[in-house]
Amino acid sequence: MHSWIGLKLSIFLTFILATGTFAVFAHEIDWLATPAMRVSPRSEPVASWGALAQAAVRAAPDARLQTLYAPIDPWFAVEAWVSRGKGAPERVYVDPWTAEVTGRHGWANVHRFLRQAHRHLMLPTKIGIPIVCSLALLLAASLVSGIVTYKKWWRGFFRAPRGGDGRRMTGDLHRLMGLWSLWFVALITLTGLWYLVETLGGNAKVPKLPEVAAGAMPTGAALDRLVTIARRADPALDIREIRFTSDNGVIFLGQSSAWLVRDRTNAVVVDPTTSRVVALLDGRTLNMHQRISEMADPLHFGTFGGLWTKAIWFLFGALLTAIAVTGTMIYAMRLARSSRSETGSMKIAWEGMGVWGYVGIALVLLTLILTPGAIGGAS
Repeated sequence: MHSWIGLKLSIFLTFILATGTFAVFAHEIDWLATPAMRVSPRSEPVASWGALAQAAVRAAPDARLQTLYAPIDPWFAVEAWVSRGKGAPERVYVDPWTAEVTGRHGWANVHRFLRQAHRHLMLPTKIGIPIVCSLALLLAASLVSGIVTYKKWWRGFFRAPRGGDGRRMTGDLHRLMGLWSLWFVALITLTGLWYLVETLGGNAKVPKLPEVAAGAMPTGAALDRLVTIARRADPALDIREIRFTSDNGVIFLGQSSAWLVRDRTNAVVVDPTTSRVVALLDGRTLNMHQRISEMADPLHFGTFGGLWTKAIWFLFGALLTAIAVTGTMIYAMRLARSSRSETGSMKIAWEGMGVWGYVGIALVLLTLILTPGAIGGAS
């Protein structure tokens, strides 16, 4: 079982693991590639949300402001999404201290590619997510079979790889990386299984927000007044996102008293026409089903602790990807030795994959072919 999974699905598994690993730092990769996202941190107070919204609106007067995102780190710009009604939104970047627009960017970026490739292969989500999440079942089987076949595995945590031939060295490295990654494999497997459950109809209910009377888009002082009202309603709320509904209602989302949940779990909804709080969401009031749902993303990508946890998740994601590659190498070298064949190990591995090798390559190529159209839309 362990060898079958590691070999037959190695191409597809490696692709999903690699895209997921890089997705941990997708925003940082975009930061490196997009000068408009980069700002210099300052000691002075940041600009108000109203000033930031006003700058975004002025930069795109022919579009509607949809969302404002706070910087994920001090060296990031504020990101605003603006829409012209058709097609994908456009990104407007604003310096959080000066409220000056630093640049604009289309919808497609590294984050969109990695997110959609890893999550659903650029396919419709009802098709792509079950395909990707089915790997969680195979990871679970591989985890159990690996422990069963590795006798007295608990003794191997500090066993240095042996020298000698390449097969022995690769095998020892494979087992060592696997042992230290046990907790991570279990975590990715559990969250992956949860995503599969959600796709098959087991998703937790999301609270329906009340409608508000249509009014003017609140920016500047008007938005700052609503921010004050939201913070009064939930003093612990660290606003990370502001959504402007189609009728110009305002939703403030972020982190509050509940730990290890997505920003959407804590929210204050304000009617700008009446300045009344019409809905208040608190992550501490979630039931068990909702709590599991809101914990899945922070645990799967390691975003709950900032750069430190993301670095740990990236490291173990890279280890997991290396395990998939070394597993294929071990199988190929084992067959080459047993058959005493002069055929290259890569050819032996490819032959061992059989039809599954073609399936893996087809899925990867399909993802790349669909990419231009898929990341140009707002999904």
